[in-house]
Amino acid sequence: MEELKFVSWNVNGLRAAVKKGFLDSFASLDADIFALQEIKMQEGQLEIDLKDYFEYYNYAEKKGYSGTAVFTKKEPLNVTYGINIKHHDNEGRVITLEYEKFYFVTVYTPNSKRKLERLGYRQEWEDDFRDYLNNLRKTKPVVLCGDLNVAHKEIDLANPSTNRKSAGFTDEEREKFTELLDSGYIDTFRYFYPDLKDEYSWWSYFAKSRERNVGWRIDYFVVSEELKDNLVDAKIHQDIYGSDHCPVELKIKL
Repeated sequence: MEELKFVSWNVNGLRAAVKKGFLDSFASLDADIFALQEIKMQEGQLEIDLKDYFEYYNYAEKKGYSGTAVFTKKEPLNVTYGINIKHHDNEGRVITLEYEKFYFVTVYTPNSKRKLERLGYRQEWEDDFRDYLNNLRKTKPVVLCGDLNVAHKEIDLANPSTNRKSAGFTDEEREKFTELLDSGYIDTFRYFYPDLKDEYSWWSYFAKSRERNVGWRIDYFVVSEELKDNLVDAKIHQDIYGSDHCPVELKIKL
């Protein structure tokens, strides 16, 4: 077994993040696999030379929207894009890398929107995506990361009482995350730090939210239970800027 470091980051536009020092942060984190969400770009719009990494992108059909990427030091056995359901797969939300002993999946979960107009679709997505993960898991364990667009418990956001009906903290969204965990998955950060407060991964750009640490923990590493004994540590890099999200990290022996 070797200890591997995985990092996930919603960069809120990769081209913008590069202008804000992304490459320096990328180099300093030195991950074995580095996953991105919300890259907001199309093929050919950005060329970055990441030495020693294989690069994989899933672009949304809509320009300047959504999209994911994975950069990995070790070439995977196979790479797939989406979850094999056509109406879910036009927004570039999922990339799956298959390795000998595990699947690595990055996801940018659909946002329910401010007036919850997409909550119904979000619920459908959650069920279909959970089925997708569970099908992978029949073959080998799963490491999932990404912006899951949900703060699971009250400890996972600064103002739970005023956000009960806000996108990302509705009962429906929280219950779907519980359903995922109950089907045999571990929220790795809470596995190590069940009671640690004020640990957030996203802050609104309004009212100096980040300076005041009025945030939400909506970025995760989730693993299937078979990997429980392989977990080493989890971390949220609140000191790294360049997006309205910060990177999250998992160390694991595989």
